[in-house]
Formats: sequence, C-alpha cells, structure tokens
Amino acid sequence: MTTGLIPNWYPPTRENYETILSLWKWFPAAASLQWAVSWYGMGKTSSPSRLNLPGRLGWLTMEAPGFLTLLYHMRTLPSQIHPALVSASGPGLPWQNKVLAALFVMHYTYRAILFPFLQPSIAPLHVLVWAMALGFQLLNGLCLGAWLAAYGPTTQAEWAAQVGTGQFAVGIAVFYVGLAANYFHDDELREIRRRKMRKGGAGEGHYEIPTAGLFKVMLFPHYFVEWVEWFGFWMAAGWGCVPARCFLVNEVAAMLPRAVNGKKWYVQKFGEEKISKKWAVIPGVW
Repeated sequence: MTTGLIPNWYPPTRENYETILSLWKWFPAAASLQWAVSWYGMGKTSSPSRLNLPGRLGWLTMEAPGFLTLLYHMRTLPSQIHPALVSASGPGLPWQNKVLAALFVMHYTYRAILFPFLQPSIAPLHVLVWAMALGFQLLNGLCLGAWLAAYGPTTQAEWAAQVGTGQFAVGIAVFYVGLAANYFHDDELREIRRRKMRKGGAGEGHYEIPTAGLFKVMLFPHYFVEWVEWFGFWMAAGWGCVPARCFLVNEVAAMLPRAVNGKKWYVQKFGEEKISKKWAVIPGVW
C-alpha cells in the first residue's frame, strides 16, 4: 500500500505501477490516429476556437506536470517502498537514480518553464491538444518517476547488473548532445521571428524556411534531436528500462505524424520546389 495524493495510484503500488506501465506501452496505437487526421490545434496549424487556451499558459500547464510528477515520486515513494534505504542511517538512492532524475528535470525546466517565455509569440492551443499533452506528461512522469524512485535499480549491485559505467557515461553524453542541439534549433526558430520584429514587423504568424544546422536537410530537426536526447537517456538507464524505452517510442509515435503533416503545411505555404529536397524529420526515411 502507498499513501499520497491518490493512495495506491499516485504514487502507485508495484502492482498498479505494472498495470499503468503495461497500458503506457499501447500509447502508439492511439497516437497513430494522427496519420488519418490533419487537424492539430497548436502552433503553425492553430485555428480560432472558443476552446483555445492562451499559448504561454497552456504550454506551461501541460508540460510542467511531467517533471513535477517525477519529483513528487522521487520525494514520496522511496520511504514507503524502501524505508531502510532512505532512513537516517541508510545509503539513500544510488547516484545514478539522482543523475537521471536531474536530466529529466533539466530538460523540462527548459521545455515547460523557460521555452514558452523565450518565444517571441506562441499561438493559442486547443484544449483537446492541451488535455492530451497533459495526460502524456502525467503518465510519463509517473512511470519514470516510480522506476527511478523505487521499482528500478535501488542499489549499486542492481545498477551493475542493469548497465555498465561506460554505457551509462556514453548515454549521458548522447543526452547532452541532443539537449544542446535542441536548444540550438529552437533558438533558430525564435530568431526568424526576432528578425522580423527588429525590422518593425509582427513576429506572431510570421514563418520562413529555416536553414541553420540540421534545418539544411530536414524541417523538424528539433524533434529529431529530442529523440536523440531520450535515446541517450534510455541508454544510460539500461536497455532493460521499460519506462525509458516507452518514453522514446511514445515520443516518436506522437511527433512523427506531426512532422510529416507539418511538411505538407510547408509545401502548401512555400511551394513544392522549395521544400521537396528537405526531409520532414528522419533523413533518408521521412
């Protein structure tokens, strides 16, 4: 039994955690519906609606619950599942658990809190998009947070059996490469609007074809390098870490159809001739 905001579920017991994780594996089936629906009420394809939320507020409130959920589980679950581990005389959670939790929080501190206020402008987002993103964040934060806090490796011996130090270090390095590339390509998109605003125009609703970095060959490199981040995270956590694997697979399932549909948007706006030589998000594939 666990106690918390929702006893036995938030944070979850081991049995309930396994149930949630097994359902989380099926997320790509729901995300695949995006291939059949071109509508996406956010960003470039945002449209007027009485059900729209203000862009910055919507973004903050749908993204932040993920890392807050992870922190909540790291705070509450160890003492309930492994009391001897976190007692005054106990060794506490291994440093690997804390490093991985810190990486997750680092990414989402930027993505949830800094990103919306760094943007020169953010289009309104539909409440349905907000609700789906919020659900993604809550489930992902719960699955990863419970694994890091209690249901994954909680001793150095268990970590040694899960992943070697070399693989952990390489995974962290890959994560940081993806994180830095994510910052860079996000800022290139912001710079398009900043240039327009410096010339006296309105940044909101202004679009160009970006050309810096990986934008030379693809239209959504900020998606691609985020997948690189979470591939590195999965590598560091060990290939047997199901929540980290699900996170990566579920991100690809959610973002790939948006990128492919986004390329169609670019073609409609700028013409086939200017876009045809660029991939959507995966060079040589899509």
